[in-house]
Amino acid sequence: MDIWEYFKSLLKKSEESTATKPFIRETIVRSEEEKADYELWTNTLACRRMLDWLNMQYANFLIQPENLDENIDFLTTPSSNGFVLYFDEMLHNKYDFKHLFEYFKNKTLTFNYKLYMSDRRTYTKEDRVEVIERHYLKPRNVLKKDDATGEFKKVKQRFGNVLIELHFRNDEISTLKYSATCYNDRLYLKGQEFKDLMTILLK
Repeated sequence: MDIWEYFKSLLKKSEESTATKPFIRETIVRSEEEKADYELWTNTLACRRMLDWLNMQYANFLIQPENLDENIDFLTTPSSNGFVLYFDEMLHNKYDFKHLFEYFKNKTLTFNYKLYMSDRRTYTKEDRVEVIERHYLKPRNVLKKDDATGEFKKVKQRFGNVLIELHFRNDEISTLKYSATCYNDRLYLKGQEFKDLMTILLK
C-alpha cells in the first residue's frame, strides 16, 4: 500500500471510529522523564491540595450534597461507585490532572490489585478528536478449595474492578473518572464499602 492509500484508509477508519471501536489503540508507556515528573509531583503542595479538595468534596457529598463543587460528580449505583472530575483551565493545572491519573493507578495497586490493562484510544466524534487514556485494574484473587467440602471458597473481591479514565477533546483535558465495580457472582464475597476505598485512596 502506498502512502496515499494508507492515509485514505486511516481517514476512513477515523470517520467510522467510536469509543469502543477506535481508529488508533495503543498501550500507554510513560517515558523516564514523565515518570520523574510524576515522582516530583507526588511530593508537592499541588498534590496535597488536590487530595485535600477531593476529601472535602466527598465529605460534602455524604453530608451536605448541596455544597458539592460544580467541577465534580459522584456516581452511585447498586454495583458501581466512583466520581468524575471536570477540568476547568481557570481553576486547574493540566499536569495535576495527568499526574492524578497516574496517582490513582499507583495507589490502587497498593490495595493488592494488579494492572490488567493500560491503553489509549483515539476516535472521532462529530467534528472533534476524542482520546481516552485508561487504566483497568483487578484485585489479585486466588481461588482455593475447601478441604472438607471440595468446593471453592468465596474470594474477597476488595472493591471489585477499578477503571480510571482520562478524557481529552482535541488534545485538551475534559474529565478524569474513577469507578469501582463489584462482582455479582457466587464465587465472591460482598465487596467492601466505597467509603473505605475513598479513605485509603485519598490518604
